Amino acid sequence: MLTSQLEILEQGRLYLNSVTQEDYVEIISPNFISSAGSHIRHIIDHYQSVITGMETDLIDYDLRLRGSKVEENPQLAINKLDEIAAWMKSLTSSDLNRTIPLSTEVSTSNKEVQVVQTSVARELIFAGSHAVHHYAMITQITFAQTTTANTAFGIAPATATYLREKNAVTQ
Repeated sequence: MLTSQLEILEQGRLYLNSVTQEDYVEIISPNFISSAGSHIRHIIDHYQSVITGMETDLIDYDLRLRGSKVEENPQLAINKLDEIAAWMKSLTSSDLNRTIPLSTEVSTSNKEVQVVQTSVARELIFAGSHAVHHYAMITQITFAQTTTANTAFGIAPATATYLREKNAVTQ
C-alpha cells in the first residue's frame, strides 16, 4: 500500500517537474474555477491532514491552506510532496493500523460536523484515490492549455488494470 502511495506522489512530482509556472497558476475560465496549483495544494492538504492527525489524534480534512504559496510555485509543491514521501517511508505497520478519529463537515446547507473512527492506512488509501481524482482534473486543465499531458497521469489503478486487460484482449 505504501509503495502505491509513493507512486501516486511520484506522478504528481513528474507533473510538477514538467509544468510551466504560467500553466501551473492559470485558471481557464469559464471551464475551470481553479488552477492546477490549487488542485495540487488541495492534494497536499489531504496528506498533511493525515500527518497532522497522527500528531493531534484527529484527522480533519477541513483544515486547509487555501491560497498558500504551494498554489503558485511548483518547486514548493515538489518539496511538500518529498516531505510527505519521507514521512510515509517512516511509517510502521503499527502506525498504519492505528485507529484514529476523523472529523469532516458533511452538509453544504449548514455547518454539520461528523466524527468517525478510521485508520491511518484507510485514510492514506483515501488520500491517494483523492489525489488521482484531482490529477484527472489537472489533466483536463492541461488539455485546455497548449501543453501536452502525460496520458497516464490521472489514471486510477483500477482503470489502468482495465486498460491493460482490454489491450491484452485486442492484441
